[in-house]
Amino acid sequence: MARIKEWEELTIRDNFLFQKVMQNKRLCIWLITKLLGIKVKDIIYPEAEKAIEASPTQKGIRLDVYVVTEDGTIIDIEMQTADKSLDWLAKRTRYYQAMIDLNVLGKGKDYIELKKSFVIFICTFDPFSGNDRKIYTFTNRCHEQEGLELGDETVKIFLNTKGTIGKVDEDIDKFLAYVDGKAAEGKFTQDIAAEVERLKQHNETRVEYMTLMMELKEQRREGYDEGRMDGRNEGRVDNIIDNVRSLVAKKGWSPDEALDILNVSPEDRVVVIARL
Repeated sequence: MARIKEWEELTIRDNFLFQKVMQNKRLCIWLITKLLGIKVKDIIYPEAEKAIEASPTQKGIRLDVYVVTEDGTIIDIEMQTADKSLDWLAKRTRYYQAMIDLNVLGKGKDYIELKKSFVIFICTFDPFSGNDRKIYTFTNRCHEQEGLELGDETVKIFLNTKGTIGKVDEDIDKFLAYVDGKAAEGKFTQDIAAEVERLKQHNETRVEYMTLMMELKEQRREGYDEGRMDGRNEGRVDNIIDNVRSLVAKKGWSPDEALDILNVSPEDRVVVIARL
């Protein structure tokens, strides 16, 4: 089972700290501007919408960084450090996109009012193994006629911190190197690193993280104790399901995220998802 990191070990790669850094509006706007090549005057953080539920009976999602620009463009940025299969990542972006759209339509809008949206995954591995590109950008295009775009204004982007092929903005290049564990270079990345250090010295943020980790450790401990006493696979799976549901209810995470943090084996994961 993966060890839960201590506060002192956290880096920009960890979701908790990445979310906190991106709450600095100036840095978040800078990242979006450099990455997408668009002018952004302002963004808003719709806090209540970070955890999105389609309905009480459907799987929800908790987004790492979810912002809306002044013109209504929706941008979701996710830090992805677990080396998942391409099929898993692709389907996850598809589901996130669908949930974002449903969340907007759930406010009584017509589908024609849907704004442009970006789902961005910052991966610490090459999601398209062997291609080695720094960035992969996907939009919906016609197969039969080159250059014909569907125009649904949805964009999915995968960044690869280990990529060597292709060109990205110089600041983004240095930021990806920093996420990959290299020294911070350039003003933007150095400002990111400074914010990381500031947060690491912020007592309230440290206490928030420690409280979350204590809850997670307790979840794991309860799962271990129940599994040991039960001694049967069914009892272990039932306990995992209870823990996942508890994390979804308390933290607003998706079942996938809860299964990740609980480090559930692939075999148990299949059974748990089928029964949720």
